Amino acid sequence: MSDNPLDRYEPVIGLEVHTHLKTESKLFSPAPVRYGDAPNHDVHPIDLGMPGVLPVLNEKVIGLAIRLGLATHSTVNTRSVFARKNYFYPDLPKGYQISQYEEPVVSDGWIEIEVPVKGSGKKRGAETVTKRIGVTRAHLEEDAGKSIHDVALSASEGTHIDLNRAGVPLLEIVSEPDLRSSVEASAYLRALRSILRYIEVSDADMEKGQFRCDANVSLRLRGSSEFGTRTEIKNLNSFANVEGAIEAEIVRQSEILDDGGEIQQATMGFDVNRQRTRILRLKENADDYRYFDDPDLIPLLIDEELIEVVRADLPELPEQKRERFEQEYGLPGETTAILVTSRRLADFFENCARACNAPKAAANWIARDLRQELNERNLAVDETRLEPDALASLIRLVEEGRLTTKSARELLPELVEAGGDPQAMMEERGLEAVSDTGMIDEWVTTVIGGNAAAVESVRGGDDKPLNFLMGQVMKAAGGKANPGEVRKRLVEMIRGDG
Repeated sequence: MSDNPLDRYEPVIGLEVHTHLKTESKLFSPAPVRYGDAPNHDVHPIDLGMPGVLPVLNEKVIGLAIRLGLATHSTVNTRSVFARKNYFYPDLPKGYQISQYEEPVVSDGWIEIEVPVKGSGKKRGAETVTKRIGVTRAHLEEDAGKSIHDVALSASEGTHIDLNRAGVPLLEIVSEPDLRSSVEASAYLRALRSILRYIEVSDADMEKGQFRCDANVSLRLRGSSEFGTRTEIKNLNSFANVEGAIEAEIVRQSEILDDGGEIQQATMGFDVNRQRTRILRLKENADDYRYFDDPDLIPLLIDEELIEVVRADLPELPEQKRERFEQEYGLPGETTAILVTSRRLADFFENCARACNAPKAAANWIARDLRQELNERNLAVDETRLEPDALASLIRLVEEGRLTTKSARELLPELVEAGGDPQAMMEERGLEAVSDTGMIDEWVTTVIGGNAAAVESVRGGDDKPLNFLMGQVMKAAGGKANPGEVRKRLVEMIRGDG
């Protein structure tokens, strides 16, 4: 029997994503939505379920829900109903959560993702295909509070409750069980988060708990069409954890099935350190929550005219932008996929490309060098001091041969950190590339004289040693010679054309 469970079993995966909506106040109260405040400082009697209080729907969430529905090709239901989901947990002060059940605000949509072709692996540049993942529903609900079990955080033993998060507006976005691997699950989450950010429905910051995922996983024999018994892995808050948890659960379930056992429907936790899943409790069914329509809230009715107003206000979505970049600027798909990861990065690229009139060069600098700087600092492009015009100026200097790529890359971190004028920085530091053919000829002559074997290879028609010889000339020039002129003079002097 193969050691790889995927040779025998096909995973069937569906994801439930809880994302905080981008509002200043909570779903049913005027309490502020803030992050990092002291525990229990952003609460209101409505969120605490105090006697005599009544919920009042935050009107802004309606438009945000519509935006999400339209962006995911879903039906925006003109009538939806709030229900009470009853369960008892210390961080749920009312003893129930206001949610939507049988009649959600959004249903029947889809998202397209790019997934690696089987056998091509996860590596960058791997061949991909487009796959459509169904969105079953997206419903509005209020978040619960947070239980703090960490002694170091609570400064004493026992569990402490922080209700700042209680009542924060959420959209729970439920996918169809169309995903077949941890890689597909991660791709779906990245695509969904990108959409949420583009349409400004949510900041979807995973570190702040604004974008959390529960993964439903089951296995079935290869070739079977029947679903197996699923388990639900709760509260996954990073892409790596989603992939790790799904892969661990596939192994756990396959071992049980291989031994002739049965999978129990259960709620699972993921141990990051051990990379294992474990049963937390046997899974509840919908009946256990005793859903019923909330008597304090009338049905939510959405006018068709409002839907069209929101539709007209939608920005260009990531996939639309990616397709346009490929057609308008002639960029490869791998590069455009990076450029459209955020709306701000895509806008930065377009502004830079217009300013330097070299879209391919701008795309390469942003997707490679600037992205590396942003990742090292854990910053978004709009959180830096670098302006699109400044990067465009840097690119023009390189394209004109006045600044070597090496020198430009040395200036980029400072531009990201502090801003500035690349041309002025180049002139002040004496970085301008040397184009004087007399000086270049001296360096080339010295290198040719000291590398006879490489020179003979080039003279015989083999251009491979040219890069080595160029490197030697650039080293002799202190990195300041014009690379194009260096290559030209090397070829001319070696082959007797100059």
